[in-house]
Amino acid sequence: MKEDAAALSCLEGEYASPAPNLFIPADTTRFYGLQARMKRLLDCIIASVLLVLTSPLFLVIVLMIKRTNPGPVLFVQERLGKDGIPFRFYKFRTMTHNSDDAIHRQFAAMFINGDNQGCHQHNGSEELYKLKCDPRITPIGYWLRRTSLDELPQLVNILKGEMSLVGPRPPIAYELEHYQPRHLERLKVTPGLTGLWQVSGRSRVPFEDMVRLDLQYINSWSLWLDVIILVRTLPVVIQGTGGY
Repeated sequence: MKEDAAALSCLEGEYASPAPNLFIPADTTRFYGLQARMKRLLDCIIASVLLVLTSPLFLVIVLMIKRTNPGPVLFVQERLGKDGIPFRFYKFRTMTHNSDDAIHRQFAAMFINGDNQGCHQHNGSEELYKLKCDPRITPIGYWLRRTSLDELPQLVNILKGEMSLVGPRPPIAYELEHYQPRHLERLKVTPGLTGLWQVSGRSRVPFEDMVRLDLQYINSWSLWLDVIILVRTLPVVIQGTGGY
């Protein structure tokens, strides 16, 4: 199918921006029936295995956070899942405890509203669409983010059924204040730990293109596409491609 070819093409080489005026609403019909149950089974098996294999790493990260910065080990935040239903989202804490989120609120508004120049200025003129120059991030937190190890606790969210291994990233509630109706289409499926966006450019992709990639994933979804994205995620994480 054309949709499958388009989604798979995003996994080849460097990210290329989709057609500027292309918008196709999310079609979630693929996410029902046997394939959807298989997706859930795959999530549970892989998340369980990864939790067991990374348990020694969990202990190391916990000790590093405890030794270097006061406060809890986990950062628990309300995120929005499928159909906008809120859930408790887990990460290893990478910022100083009880830090003000005003700087991220400002950056999120610029990112979603397409203020690319403002985003780049916040990152020292570097063409990134994630907040790199964030004074709240601890030295250990910077390393955890760079390696994406701060995301490991989301394996628990996956086992609870709040997230999937692959899908659009779950937004923070205040980010929806800047969403257009078309942006809400990305909330029609269960959010993921990784996705087409992460392996197609990650934080070097502007918001509108991220939404298009999410919708392309939804409209092209298959178990095979999930497997390909999972395989492609590993080198992206190791290389820190597009990250910070």
